[in-house]
Amino acid sequence: MTITANTQSTNLLPQNLASGPRCTDGLWLTLGAELVYTQDTSGRYLTFAWQHSEAFGLGTEILVDELNQEEEKFAPVDRDAYLEQLHRVLTSLVPSKVECSFNCNQQLLELELTITPIMPQLCQAATIVLVMGRLLSTTTAPSEVNRKIKTPTVLDLALRFQRHQKLLNQIIRNIRRTLDPEIIWQQTADSLGKALNLSHCIICPYQPYNSKLQVIAEYHHPDIKSVLGLEIGIAAESTFAQVLATLEPRLIETPSYINNLHQKMLVVATSYQEQANGLVALNLVNECLPLTPAELDLAKEVGDQLGTAIAHANLYKELEAARQKAEDASRLKSHFLASVSHEIRTPLNGIINFLQFALDEDMADTLEERNLFLNDAHKLSLHLLNVLNDILDIAKIEAGKMEISSAPVELSQLFSKVETSTRPQAEKKNLSFHMYIPSTSEPILVQGDDQRLLQVMLNLVGNAIKFTDEGSIIISADLIIRRGRHTSPGMVKVRVIDTGIGVSLEKQSKLFQLFSQVDGSLTRQYGGTGLGLTISQKLIEAMGGEVNFFSLGEGLGSTVTFTVPLYQKPYISPASESELGSIHAVKSANN
Repeated sequence: MTITANTQSTNLLPQNLASGPRCTDGLWLTLGAELVYTQDTSGRYLTFAWQHSEAFGLGTEILVDELNQEEEKFAPVDRDAYLEQLHRVLTSLVPSKVECSFNCNQQLLELELTITPIMPQLCQAATIVLVMGRLLSTTTAPSEVNRKIKTPTVLDLALRFQRHQKLLNQIIRNIRRTLDPEIIWQQTADSLGKALNLSHCIICPYQPYNSKLQVIAEYHHPDIKSVLGLEIGIAAESTFAQVLATLEPRLIETPSYINNLHQKMLVVATSYQEQANGLVALNLVNECLPLTPAELDLAKEVGDQLGTAIAHANLYKELEAARQKAEDASRLKSHFLASVSHEIRTPLNGIINFLQFALDEDMADTLEERNLFLNDAHKLSLHLLNVLNDILDIAKIEAGKMEISSAPVELSQLFSKVETSTRPQAEKKNLSFHMYIPSTSEPILVQGDDQRLLQVMLNLVGNAIKFTDEGSIIISADLIIRRGRHTSPGMVKVRVIDTGIGVSLEKQSKLFQLFSQVDGSLTRQYGGTGLGLTISQKLIEAMGGEVNFFSLGEGLGSTVTFTVPLYQKPYISPASESELGSIHAVKSANN
């Protein structure tokens, strides 16, 4: 008896399987399952039919293209693990039954699926699977559901470790392409979040003296609120402190820094030369797959590689900043020397010419005219001396060779010397000139260097007179008495106020920069090196005080203040103590 079998293969799929834009609705459901779909090796849907599609917002007519383009419509939560299962079925040609979580329009579904390979023609590889399944449960809070794809086998763990190793290599390649720390942080967060399908990933830099960590890079699921910029107290998350101290990755069951996140968190320290310099926190969606020791070692290696890259990037950034600063300083110095050379050559040429006139019998007809030439040469020599003194002082300050003595200096005597030197200059320009000191029953003594304090005041008052064409110059002093027990009795604040040309707000930042002139044209117009304020600041700081400059803008005058410590608190009578809040006008002996 002979039995003849019909060997003609039956085409189980519609002819327009790969090209039809709409999913079949009734054909596949005749197989007896509530959910039936087909996919290729990349996980792209070819056909799709589901009894509950309308209830979950997919509509009665589902477009395959929409499912493939919009993952939130219907896609596995752990896509990598799902594709591994799919490839295993296509390779072995053995059906597999799994439980898997899917995202469907902001809801999380637990599905029981049977994945079956569609047998190819002889000598061809299987490329399509038929998946039939049913709904087990649903929830709108994905973070509260433990996904149960399958208890991992040795092969599953090996494949997962291989995927993670590949991810590490990709991260290393990416961070070696740039030396910008911010780009490194964000690229790493994005790579980890997308490759591991994390719900949340944050990265925070760390310094040993920090008590808080700030989130500077983040990857997060759309359902999770962003925490970019958030400051996290290290003490509030004890695991953070442990990881930073031990450099060993740890798991946190429920992180406290974000309220709506209830998944496990893997915390990894980034480090360089065994010193922590950052922290990476990854919220794990797939909690049913515990991390193996090999994967924890891999996480530590990620931290080491990232920490090394960040350390190198920061070092490069510091070197670039130092190089730029050195170049700026060199450029400023060159520009300053070119500008100040005019201040040296002009008086020197004048001195030579006037001396030549005095020596030339044809030019000096009388003794009076000869003395006039000598007098002009003397004035120019004093001006040249001041210029050279400024340059030498700034050179000493830059080299750290400026010597400052400390002794009691009587404030009234200091003011008297300043007035003797500067009042004639102010009166020559028809400027009103006033000096004020507090009224006390005994002399006010300050702690400092007598000659350097005089130099500072002459610089400041000289500048005020130089840059003021009309109005007044006012020099005053206030007592700042410290009450209670203090190591220092207090300070004296000296003010130099003028009604001169002022300085615009945007140019005031240059006032105290070495070799930086606020306005070169003004320096040439009024003379001098423009170093007086910078020198004064350095000298006062060396004596324990500070210098400040105030101006509301061009044409609105200027106020320069400096403080110097009191040598001892002066005795103030009860009658005058109540008046200490105001300044009493006291004409100096020369007035």
